[in-house]
Amino acid sequence: MRSQSRRLRTRAALSAALAAALTGPLLSACAGAGSLGTGGDTINVLMVNNPQMTELQKLTAKHFTKETGIKVKFTTLPENDVRDKIGQDFANQAGQYDVATISNYETPIYAKNDWLRPLDPYTKKDRAFDQKDILPPLRESLTGEDGQMYAQPFYGESSFLMYRKDVFEEHGLTMPERPTWQQVQKLAAKADGVKKGMSGICLRGLPGWGEMIAPLTTVVNTMGGTWFDKDYNAELDGPGFRKAAKFYVDLVREHGQSGAAQSGYAECLNNMTQGKSAMWYDATAGAGSLEAAKSPVKGKIGYVPAPTVKTESSGWLYTWAWGIQKASRNPDKAWKFISWASSKKYERLVGEEFGWANVPAGKRASTYRIPEYRKEAGAFGEVTRKAISEADPRDPGLQKRPTIGIQFVDIPEFADLGTKVSQELSAAVAGRKSVDSALKESQRLAQEVSDEYEGRGQ
Repeated sequence: MRSQSRRLRTRAALSAALAAALTGPLLSACAGAGSLGTGGDTINVLMVNNPQMTELQKLTAKHFTKETGIKVKFTTLPENDVRDKIGQDFANQAGQYDVATISNYETPIYAKNDWLRPLDPYTKKDRAFDQKDILPPLRESLTGEDGQMYAQPFYGESSFLMYRKDVFEEHGLTMPERPTWQQVQKLAAKADGVKKGMSGICLRGLPGWGEMIAPLTTVVNTMGGTWFDKDYNAELDGPGFRKAAKFYVDLVREHGQSGAAQSGYAECLNNMTQGKSAMWYDATAGAGSLEAAKSPVKGKIGYVPAPTVKTESSGWLYTWAWGIQKASRNPDKAWKFISWASSKKYERLVGEEFGWANVPAGKRASTYRIPEYRKEAGAFGEVTRKAISEADPRDPGLQKRPTIGIQFVDIPEFADLGTKVSQELSAAVAGRKSVDSALKESQRLAQEVSDEYEGRGQ
């Protein structure tokens, strides 16, 4: 075993390398970077370009700015790109953006690095916000080591299986109330090609720790695998991880969508909306778009819990949440925006403007008591609430974990590791290499992280 002094030196070097990876692209612009931030009555918001955020943009000037006088400048980017840009700006504390969409993966890490403002001082004064109404799993996932919340959820999600009820009925297929992955595999084979251009299932194959790795890791968990054991030993070449990876790759190659290696959340949502897939396993947030007023598949989709094998449940826990950069020059105005965007009032506004199925739900207990929402989201609302409530980020599989996380491992190195592993497995989906070859390289990459965490497990 390495000596304590060597271990400390190695970790210091790793921390420096991580900082360089996050801040390198912006170092040349750091001088005076704070001047890029807004002042006065304007705030800058950086966010992912998901449908819910697009609707937020449409409502902000007409309602929030009109009510408060605070103007909001939005920058929207695809998921992988927005993560990189947020990491750079917040790590540098450049102050270019006052508010950004961060997830329950980044929040504890950013809080520990002192990149975020704690929000408890605001929620204690802002009684109308009703902090206790936020679902407990989300509150916990956005809380730092000091017990304070550092982000507020815009919407929360788990994962579930979506399927075409009409197609299943037409072709004599029956979806179990709580399907196993083996049952899903058989159904995908039977549904594949029943309509011209329709695949049996759509699964993410696009590289990215927040893309392919999210659904894949839930399969790993329920098949008995893990990224790291409780002592941070890498387990990507273990039987559970190997079984899950082969199953996932084979399923999407044999019965998945065309171009699977380049398909992420957005592409699968589009496939399902256009009738190109009979099933889709992904985020519960996708249901709002599928059931939107103008959706061609509205009312045709069934929703069941995430498929399992060896665990009772296997849905992930995720939230896109609002965090205030510590270097923000407008923290009070930033909070006013967050408190509006994550409020009960905003949910009602979306329901009235765009339809109740579009409400950014999954974060507040009260949402599921709104009669209009219960009626419009009847097909998926309760399944979503239950999936979020059942999610257990501290014990999602069959063995103890070194840290929290269902579809991710909550350590700074995971973003880079997960993305590199996803590139390996995406290549297997594309047929450019075998799963065994992809996992051999993936285990090597994970072992490098494991070596730096020696002795830091539970």
